[in-house]
Amino acid sequence: MANKQYHIMMFPWLAFGHMIPFLELSKRLAAKGALISFVSTTKNLQRLPLIPSNLQPRINLVELPLPRVEGLPENCEATVDLEENQIQFLKIAFDLLAHPLENLIQEDVPDLILFDFASDWIPEIGAKFGVPTGFFIVFTAAALAFIGPPEELKTGNSRPSPEHFTVPPDWIPFPTLLAASPDYATSLWSNTHKPDETGVSTGQRMAKSIEDCSFIAFRSCDEFEGEYLAVVREFYQKPVLPIGVLPPVPEENKKEREVDSNWSDTFEWLDGQKAKSVVFVGFGSEYKMPIEQIHELASGIELSRLPFVWILRKPQEVHSSDLLPPGFAYRTSSQGIVIQGWAPQLEILAHSAIGACLFHSGWGTIIESLGFGHPLILLPMIIDQGLNAKLMVEKEVGYEVPRNEDGSFSREIVARSMRLVAVEPEGEKLRSKAAEMRRIFNNQQSEERYINKLMEHLEKDGYSKGKN
Repeated sequence: MANKQYHIMMFPWLAFGHMIPFLELSKRLAAKGALISFVSTTKNLQRLPLIPSNLQPRINLVELPLPRVEGLPENCEATVDLEENQIQFLKIAFDLLAHPLENLIQEDVPDLILFDFASDWIPEIGAKFGVPTGFFIVFTAAALAFIGPPEELKTGNSRPSPEHFTVPPDWIPFPTLLAASPDYATSLWSNTHKPDETGVSTGQRMAKSIEDCSFIAFRSCDEFEGEYLAVVREFYQKPVLPIGVLPPVPEENKKEREVDSNWSDTFEWLDGQKAKSVVFVGFGSEYKMPIEQIHELASGIELSRLPFVWILRKPQEVHSSDLLPPGFAYRTSSQGIVIQGWAPQLEILAHSAIGACLFHSGWGTIIESLGFGHPLILLPMIIDQGLNAKLMVEKEVGYEVPRNEDGSFSREIVARSMRLVAVEPEGEKLRSKAAEMRRIFNNQQSEERYINKLMEHLEKDGYSKGKN
């Protein structure tokens, strides 16, 4: 493989929690000498982070205009642009990319296509041109073990109602905390098994992707969830390759602090805090937190009396003056900082003042947080986050904020959870175990080995044009 220009096409689902891991994997493969065609829609490519200059000649960003479909608002090309009930229309538009993608492949046939769950039609297109396909799963192996083997993903026969998701599945052969709370089970079950406007369910898409691809790659590692990787290997009966957790590469992300006074003030404030005393708070861009939840969360943060940095996304329909409870900014002016909109999250997490993270349990933020050894205060909201939270509790690196039966949370419980994880003696074990995780989640040598194993697998099994 070292003697040939190995060409890999990347085709992620239109969500930044998917596109970013695909781009990170692209960079690592390009660093090994592969040529990458990273395919997405015009607006999404414009919003991606800059590619390091030394890798730009080997990573080609390829635009496919997103078709217009009824129900999908104009200029909305990623899940972050949409309300949850509009995402099904994005899938309809995404499915319409099959024909232009086939034309693209015909023009320049790659050696391999790495694709995502939503494009379950990719293996069939690849087969027309003799191109093998790898299904790259950006979720944890634990989450995939929980939702089950391909036959179960297609039919849901073993667990025909949301109640079945509230207990660990029979097919996990060891003690596990993986289960969904009653309020979360309904959305997780529906998201997995209920067909949307495209006529198929997410589970059916995933099953077809698993069954039709040449191999499966996970954004994961044996050191952290080897037991769950063993479960999915048994399910899938084809090569399952952990390719590492793909943490950000420090050299690429190192930059001077922003000249913008907003960031200067933030980092000056952090510089003045004690080491490991500040709680990072952030719920990402995908979840649109209702104003009632924002106010309850704010009250909990204030009640904790802990220093904090909160990256807060403002709901579109809410005026900035109504975003936080009356008087919150004044009362917490010396306690913490609220940043509305985008912020340099990775640089904030890297600061020595950060001592814990309160967030939505997204796998990407888990990887970043544990990469710096921060213990996790988990408040999951959507999709796989509830299962991620259970996994982190099981691994003793996080504490899930208890909820009421209806899924709501109270300010008192938020405050108590923050203090338990960040400062109370009961949280010492969590803090210690989380600190140990740096050797797994910020280990570039280990990451290098996983990428080398992936390249060796491709070479050994002849994944190149005409060889599969």
